Amino acid sequence: MRAIQRLPISVCLIAGNEAARIRRALASVAGWTSEIIVVINDDVNDGTDKIAAEFGAKVFREPWKGHIAQKNSAAEKAGGAWLLGVDADEVISPELRAELEQLFAAPEKMQSFAAFCFPRCSWYCGRWIRHGDWYPDRQTRLWRRGAAVWGGIDPHDKLLVTGKIGQLHGDLRHYTMESLEQQMKKTVAYANDFARHCAVQNKTVRFWELWFRPAWRFSRAYLLRRGFLDGWQGFAIARMAAVYTFLRYLKAYQAQNETLPD
Repeated sequence: MRAIQRLPISVCLIAGNEAARIRRALASVAGWTSEIIVVINDDVNDGTDKIAAEFGAKVFREPWKGHIAQKNSAAEKAGGAWLLGVDADEVISPELRAELEQLFAAPEKMQSFAAFCFPRCSWYCGRWIRHGDWYPDRQTRLWRRGAAVWGGIDPHDKLLVTGKIGQLHGDLRHYTMESLEQQMKKTVAYANDFARHCAVQNKTVRFWELWFRPAWRFSRAYLLRRGFLDGWQGFAIARMAAVYTFLRYLKAYQAQNETLPD
């Protein structure tokens, strides 16, 4: 049997205690990529490191520095000509893998691109979400060595690319939060992050934004982007987006108008 030709791709992944779901992510990239780099938090104690080692990953323990710094640390350790960023709750679909193999089989098509993006499809409460704000949710995750760094605002990291970005069509599968309770907890945490960012950047939130922005967020997700086609899950996603938008602007508004008692 002829050995599988590995692509010149280094997979870069960061993780905390992810033993319950990282196996699926690693299985989707093992065997056809040239290298897997996994940077785990130094307090990981659930066997995530052992699972990563089963797939031949190079595992590094580091103190948590935030999503952006941690992802850049993983990328710095990679030795491949191309880097592929994957999260512990994501899976490279067979369709996306096949598209990547076709891409690297014709390297002349890649010469003018510094990076590639592809759609991310999320599994939410028993359904793949294919409308609203959650799809196609294009993610730039494959980039040429030295052509990009992770930036953005923690915890919302974003790949900053120098050069042209090509588009692929296969889905990156995202197994998002398992329950509504987890979604609510993240909503509050992200709202706090937004309020802190506004304070640091001296961003002023107006009272009218507490009314307009949540309404617009729901209308865009559920009506304009046809979230209603995803059943009750589509409604829940649009409603939660509106709640999150309200909370983040309320937190920021409250912080900038808060006065201490005499």
